[in-house]
Amino acid sequence: MDSDENIKTEPFCERIEVLKVPVDTVEREDFEKIIFNLLERKSGENIVLLSLWDLLKARRNGEFRDYVRGAALVIPISKSIVSGIHFLTGKTPVRYMPFDFAVSLLTILERREQTVYLLGGKPSVLGRTEKNIRQTFPKLRIIGRFPGPVKKQNEEALLSVIRKSAPSLLLIGHGVRGRERWVAKNTHRINSGLRLWCSDLYDVFAKRRRRPSRAVFEHGFEWMVFCFRNPLRVFRVFSYIRYIFLLLFYKLSGKKGVKTQAVDGKG
Repeated sequence: MDSDENIKTEPFCERIEVLKVPVDTVEREDFEKIIFNLLERKSGENIVLLSLWDLLKARRNGEFRDYVRGAALVIPISKSIVSGIHFLTGKTPVRYMPFDFAVSLLTILERREQTVYLLGGKPSVLGRTEKNIRQTFPKLRIIGRFPGPVKKQNEEALLSVIRKSAPSLLLIGHGVRGRERWVAKNTHRINSGLRLWCSDLYDVFAKRRRRPSRAVFEHGFEWMVFCFRNPLRVFRVFSYIRYIFLLLFYKLSGKKGVKTQAVDGKG
């Protein structure tokens, strides 16, 4: 009989609820298989890159919470989330750097010559982003782009174009009114592919903004970089203190909320 190590199983992620908000653990070796399993659903799936501030927003905003709970993948990008889950459950989800996650996703799609539609960003930034993506991922087909801001009168026509082109990935950046809320509102009007919103992704691709270094990210200090860009973010320290108190409350009350879910829908 084969040992457990030799038994091939379907890729899955463990969905863990922290403070009533779901977070998924996606092992790096399973990432590619999970992405293609999601594409095979043909129903359209959202991917959320979850920061600590997103987690706290999901707790207080029912619409945003439903969007996160309905996402096919909820990927933690804040060290505070990973540390909080470890504190409550002893488990340690895999944390991804947003830009690296996007590059890995585009790399996977390029291997099978999939398609992407670029939405948002200033026209000049979007143009440079498209050029750099084409150079970096030559077999990835960019089948459309639409810069921000997306005006309300253009929204229906834009959604119709996206539906007809049916991209494997709809990549969304700044310039879309409502940001993640736009994705949540229009989820059922985009009938296929993956959807990913990432705030400054286009600026990084266009080389207008540097991302935090890997060392800074690994130590969880990327918030300092963002504070330099916007000093008002320093007041988020009060939200962080509240988060710590919530973790302590859940730990003492025993509310861990752990469950496992197969992301390809077979489990």
